[in-house]
Amino acid sequence: MIKRLNPINSSLWLFMLFALSACVTINVYFPASQAERAAERIVDKILGEPEEKPEMDKSDTPEDKDAWNLSLSAHEMLAAFSAFLINDATAAQPDFSVNTPEIKRLEASMASRHRQLSSFYATGAIGFDKKGLVAIKNAKAVSLKERGKLNSLVKSENSDRNRLYSAIANANGHPEWENQVREVFAGKWAQKARSGWWYQTSSGSWKQK
Repeated sequence: MIKRLNPINSSLWLFMLFALSACVTINVYFPASQAERAAERIVDKILGEPEEKPEMDKSDTPEDKDAWNLSLSAHEMLAAFSAFLINDATAAQPDFSVNTPEIKRLEASMASRHRQLSSFYATGAIGFDKKGLVAIKNAKAVSLKERGKLNSLVKSENSDRNRLYSAIANANGHPEWENQVREVFAGKWAQKARSGWWYQTSSGSWKQK
């Protein structure tokens, strides 16, 4: 005699399988909000801006374990399992505040170099481009004597920036996120540019703060 499956139990197992596959998808999403917060902290450090203390997240509260008992209905079990998957996927998201030795070294190098670059930003000789790098905007704003120095500084700065974006993506276990990290930083460099500095919009046009 063939025993028929309880339709409620069948639906529950189907939902669990679907939710597990969805969980895998959630884990590979690029966490843009975390990347933006990390980029802001790093850019502030390099440009010499004061770092704001992150606010504590008070939204999460311990779950009441006493609520879990064997009398849960099928609907309650579905809701509980769904919540577990969402919390687990959220916890597995990369932490962009992670600071590896390589990232620290690059931050220090760029912060030190910024003291030499700041005067060139002020004269409009260089600016932040749309790729998250430094571009020479107006070479004529620099004397012939200083152009060699400027070219060398820009080359070294862009080398460190490229390495920084790659290091952050690698530190979070997703090297393929490098371009997305770069885009986030490009926006932050433009946002943090000081009055009189130049930056490129996403369309490639130059604007002055």
